[in-house]
Amino acid sequence: MAGLGTLYVKAAIGAVGPRGHELPDTALSRDICVDRDHLAEYAHVCGFPVADTLPVTYPHVLAFPLQVELMARRSFPLPLPGLVHVRNRISAHRAIDAAEPLAVRVHAERLRAHPKGAQVDLVAEIDAAGEVVWEGCSTYLARGATAPEGPPDPAEPPGTEDEVPVATWRVDAGTGRRYARVSGDVNPIHLHPWTAKAFGFPRAIAHGMWTAAHALAALQGRLPEALTFDVAFGKPLLLPSTVELRTRAEGDAWNVEVRGRKAAHLKARITPP
Repeated sequence: MAGLGTLYVKAAIGAVGPRGHELPDTALSRDICVDRDHLAEYAHVCGFPVADTLPVTYPHVLAFPLQVELMARRSFPLPLPGLVHVRNRISAHRAIDAAEPLAVRVHAERLRAHPKGAQVDLVAEIDAAGEVVWEGCSTYLARGATAPEGPPDPAEPPGTEDEVPVATWRVDAGTGRRYARVSGDVNPIHLHPWTAKAFGFPRAIAHGMWTAAHALAALQGRLPEALTFDVAFGKPLLLPSTVELRTRAEGDAWNVEVRGRKAAHLKARITPP
């Protein structure tokens, strides 16, 4: 992850100028052995217990460097600076032990128009001994960009606005820096008020995947090992802030919402695979 900062800088320098018009027919892959110290730090930052099995959101961190490497290339049609992570869908097929050697593969698909610009999906697979054990799809929005029309996206999770809060979180100003350290996502909008203001935010904002992971951690012990976690990110969570977690169980499924005083920062639905 140490090289991700360099990739962000190169992507910023190369953001101006000609780019490809179609998604590159490229898949990036890497073999990985989980670092136990890194896993423990991730668990601590996000609120998971330290355990031998990976939190459902942890493989996203393993795939993220390959996502950035792919999006930072000049052949990628959307410049990396300014891309907004608007949705994430995870399918965990079984528990993953930290001792298992893993293979990570990432590719891009579904470049399509959006009312505010263009969207693209970065798809990741985690393989253990020839078995696909985890899949993730991260959707990014490039405001003002253009792309061909595509099929509509699935409806967003319904949220739980009318439910009584089950927890209140005080999210402190250092949350973005701590998650950046364990995730490699060193986008300056998350790190400091000064760098966030350069991109139009009044203060630094929390990573969407930290909010998603922290919400999932709050339901530990009540979820199966295999599940689908569909998340839509809403209003940016400014740091520091106080937010509420609201949940609703519906049979084997859960609706989840992280909400501030005026708007939802995250709506999610957790279902069996």
